[in-house]
Amino acid sequence: MADKPAIVLVHGFWGGAAHWAKVITELHRRGFGSLHAVENPLTSLAEDAERTRKMVRQIDGPVVLVGHSYGGAVITEAGDLPNVTGLVYIAAFAPDAGESPGQISQEKPPAAFENLAPDSDGYLWVKQDKFHESFAQDLSEEEALVMAVTQKAPLASTFGDNVTAPAWRSKPTWYQVSAADRMIHPDNERRMADRMNPRRTIELDAGHASLASQPGPVTDLIEEAAAASAG
Repeated sequence: MADKPAIVLVHGFWGGAAHWAKVITELHRRGFGSLHAVENPLTSLAEDAERTRKMVRQIDGPVVLVGHSYGGAVITEAGDLPNVTGLVYIAAFAPDAGESPGQISQEKPPAAFENLAPDSDGYLWVKQDKFHESFAQDLSEEEALVMAVTQKAPLASTFGDNVTAPAWRSKPTWYQVSAADRMIHPDNERRMADRMNPRRTIELDAGHASLASQPGPVTDLIEEAAAASAG
């Protein structure tokens, strides 16, 4: 296991580190011993990126950063650290300099855009009764219910935070498109992937929560990035 890089998993909006549960167990089964999952506050891109950087700095040796959804913006912002050797985007935002997840979403709104609801404290939620169809239509009702009830709402203002210096311009990248994504328009995912010129792009017949519904192919892509990192 010493020849494998560390894997740092970065969650997105409306979920925490446990959204990676199935990928974590699959990576462990494949011999990855240095696994880490950031629990970001979802309060601003700057704060989330710094929390991620702190975890990466604690790790000796190469790190592959993996981001889902908004976590893609986080790894784009935080991936400039010298020991980060690859970036893997799982149905994720990959903004360029001066772009925000909100701007990208407004240009091509996803199918479930109307199922987002702000509260009086400034947090943005996926309506509980719409969570299954919006975020995880290819999971069971029970799994989606747990995700809906335990969702971690971001401050709505975080949607508008711009990336400053995108790490994907200087680091090797891999991208997984979810063809049935209702939270990020699949065409936005394809466009963001294409302009990164990734080592590989895969497209899965999956909803937004592909990390939970198709952990095998998602782990395959992470493993490929790790192998490239190792040599």
